[in-house]
Amino acid sequence: MFKKDTQKRTRKQIRVRKKIAGSTERPRIAIFRSNSGIYAQLIDDSKGVTVASSSTLSKEIAEELKAVKTKTEQAKIVGKHLAKIAIEKGFSVVVFDRGGYQYHGRVKAVAEGAREGGLKF
Repeated sequence: MFKKDTQKRTRKQIRVRKKIAGSTERPRIAIFRSNSGIYAQLIDDSKGVTVASSSTLSKEIAEELKAVKTKTEQAKIVGKHLAKIAIEKGFSVVVFDRGGYQYHGRVKAVAEGAREGGLKF
């Protein structure tokens, strides 16, 4: 059962990556969701470089994360933090890659947080 689910997600990722790619002007926000946390990276696919990253393990937002109770609220904070870093580095327009997950719950919360932080996609 577990192997089948990961294989399904991998196929979905490949299908999405055919259409979505980050560039130097417009990097890709890649999402990884685990049971305990959520991770978001800003990736320039033309160079193959991670420009910025944020997660529930980030020390800069640790105090803020302790104040909220749900993982969805934590995901929104991660999205805002990533947006802040991206804007500091000069990126305002990005491409959103949901990573094979449904655009729902924590994945959607990261996107909403990034939008609230000032990113456009």
